[in-house]
Amino acid sequence: MSAPVDGRLLAQLIAQGTAEGADMATLRGIAEEAGELGASRALARLGLDDPKAGKDMGELRELLEAWRDAKRSAVKAVAGWVVRMVLALVVVGLAVKLGFWGLGK
Repeated sequence: MSAPVDGRLLAQLIAQGTAEGADMATLRGIAEEAGELGASRALARLGLDDPKAGKDMGELRELLEAWRDAKRSAVKAVAGWVVRMVLALVVVGLAVKLGFWGLGK
């Protein structure tokens, strides 16, 4: 199980290294390189380590936004039709209740 990534462990290790005589700039450089290496490995595991990954992610975001827009539009359209059907049924019910149904004969 991995430790939470909040920086406390890194701060403790840097403090320990400084107390043992290591240069602060060197320790910060090591921490930065370790972070870069970890990020690179994570991206590689996800298949996002090639030069086209940024463009691909942009296209995926656009596609997801288009999907959300389409879904929102579909929900609005269905809601509109439901409201129209309910209103039509109310009008037909009122016409029958008030006797307007027989006037057309």
